Amino acid sequence: MKFDTAAIHIGQEPDRETGAVIPPVYLTSTFAQLEPGQTHGYDYTRSGNPAFDRLGATLAHLEQAKHATVFGSGMAAVTAVISTLSAGDHVLAEENIYGCTYRIYDQVFKKFGVTIGYLDFSDPANLAEIEQQKPALVWIESPTNPLLKIIDIEAVATACHAAGTELLVDNTFASPYFQNPLALGADLSLSSTTKYINGHSDCLGGVVCTNSNEWDEKMVFAQKAIGLNPSPFDCWLISRGLKTLSLRMEKHAANALTVATYLERLDCTETVRYPFLPSHPQHALARKQMRGGSGIVTALFDLPFEQVLKLISNLKLFSLAESLGGIESLICHPASMTHASIPKAEREAVGITDGLVRFSVGIEDADDLIEDIQRSLDAL
Repeated sequence: MKFDTAAIHIGQEPDRETGAVIPPVYLTSTFAQLEPGQTHGYDYTRSGNPAFDRLGATLAHLEQAKHATVFGSGMAAVTAVISTLSAGDHVLAEENIYGCTYRIYDQVFKKFGVTIGYLDFSDPANLAEIEQQKPALVWIESPTNPLLKIIDIEAVATACHAAGTELLVDNTFASPYFQNPLALGADLSLSSTTKYINGHSDCLGGVVCTNSNEWDEKMVFAQKAIGLNPSPFDCWLISRGLKTLSLRMEKHAANALTVATYLERLDCTETVRYPFLPSHPQHALARKQMRGGSGIVTALFDLPFEQVLKLISNLKLFSLAESLGGIESLICHPASMTHASIPKAEREAVGITDGLVRFSVGIEDADDLIEDIQRSLDAL
């Protein structure tokens, strides 16, 4: 079953009791048992709900995985994975990591004895560190947030497995429509389903997909024991959003490439990054492991900080907001918003400077989006 068909039908079969084409939401915290310990398959929503299973089935298929465990947010999914580590465990991560992932390692799990080191995983020379350090887990994003570095997932996975460790890939920016990390050798594919997978900026969710039975057991346990479960209604919303993922991603990618090409021609941009832009440093790799460039564009403006703030605050179609991946266009200043939790010196060392702006390009008309940016530039 191909992607478009699977997104609509896998896990979304008509309701058996009523025949409802769209499966209902079970908005219940608990389920009646036939007798103690004998259930209809569910006992308490923190431990499972039909909405969890339906969404998980869809996502597992789209991610080419045996298992998918859904969570209450992307950070809940991150927490579930880190909770499996023990005091003394060391993690190696891509240096351009999501700000909230950095924060939870640094301010929460560090005090429990979990340590983390950062490397530029876009440099093949650094892969030797995996064998030398033998971390408990390697954690990367590709494309990265917000610099859109492309990491060779297959090469990192090979290095991990040779060293006896495992690889997690945060697949949020690409979505399963454009990239399948497990097919490239990763052990875990994590996504914030809040973003492209849902696509409508109206709920929170996360997922961890794997082909490992052991990891699946760990994720199901974390969902229940730590209370990381999602809302049944949010799962229903995400399942609804998934049905149009392919259509949305094609439009996101087409618009993003158009906007990136326009931005690259401006005199006031120092660099513009988009995976499928020929000027991207890992353009060939992006073309190899991704089926499309997705919808995020990052631009480094050669403007005073005050003008950068005016530029992004005066836009009309690009709302100044955190998050990404919705049908509407958003703009973000990573240094003061999504990555503010990373110390300034560390942010700037990896390229997250005050002139950096992240565009989440929506599915509006691309000409209108470009006109919106140009109008704000003209007003400076």
